[in-house]
Amino acid sequence: MEETGSASAAEEPGYGIGAVSRRLGVPAPTLRTWNLRYGIGPSRRSPGGHRRYDRADLARLEEMSRLVHAGVPPADAARQALRVRVPPEPAAYREGRLPGEPGNVPSAAMLARAATALDGMTVTDGLAAALARLGVVPTWDGLVRPVFDAISRRQDETGAGIDVEHLFSERLLAALHPLAAHPARPVNDRPVLLACAEEEQHSLPVHVLAAALATDRRVDTRVLGARTPHTALADAMRRLGPAVVFVWSHVAATGDPAPLAALPALRPPARIVVGGPGWWPDLPPRVTCVASLQDAVALIADALH
Repeated sequence: MEETGSASAAEEPGYGIGAVSRRLGVPAPTLRTWNLRYGIGPSRRSPGGHRRYDRADLARLEEMSRLVHAGVPPADAARQALRVRVPPEPAAYREGRLPGEPGNVPSAAMLARAATALDGMTVTDGLAAALARLGVVPTWDGLVRPVFDAISRRQDETGAGIDVEHLFSERLLAALHPLAAHPARPVNDRPVLLACAEEEQHSLPVHVLAAALATDRRVDTRVLGARTPHTALADAMRRLGPAVVFVWSHVAATGDPAPLAALPALRPPARIVVGGPGWWPDLPPRVTCVASLQDAVALIADALH
């Protein structure tokens, strides 16, 4: 069994399975299965005899995870992932540090160039460095949103770039998922529900909000994700009795506020909060609209006290 948490393992080059699992958002048992079945596993053995993952292993695992999530059968995904070629290791890997932790935080222009080149490893490293050093909210406002703006401008000018947007979104989601996990000693007994409006497909903001609430305020959330039917949201409210419900609308086609008035009235009551540029005017009286990620984090945290 690989050693994942001891002091001796931490001092050895490469990375244990626990660190890799947290970085990629892939459960350790899945990593072990991929190693046994497909040969995608730790290729380095430390002086202490422990199996350790190196930079090339991480790149192949990232590609394997991306392909599997895209619906490619695992065996086919493994064959493609094993063909990934990786540049020589930087010093951070040889010293046993995960890339980007604490690493240099890239500029938005640098990260946009890496995304445009479909350089997934550099994008992953840059996002990890920013999240580790700056936190979720500053990374979103100061780095991620400018990168998306640059990608959108390129799409408007050239008609191309959907592949770039997808790669960047996927790497961001992979970085956020471990951060949004159930926090130790959460401040709330009743969960916070985060969902997109019905037919709303832009779900990244709710995942960012979940990570920010977990890391900054120790708030336990449940993310229902994209295209949550109003009936499903209402059912989840009745079953979970949340303290706060947050609903995101990115485009006007999904921003009709009328269904919000039909959400169940709970006892004790749930605070209803919405965000995003898609919402129409004249929200129901019990619904509060926030204008930014920082405002959403602050309002939801205050509502729990």
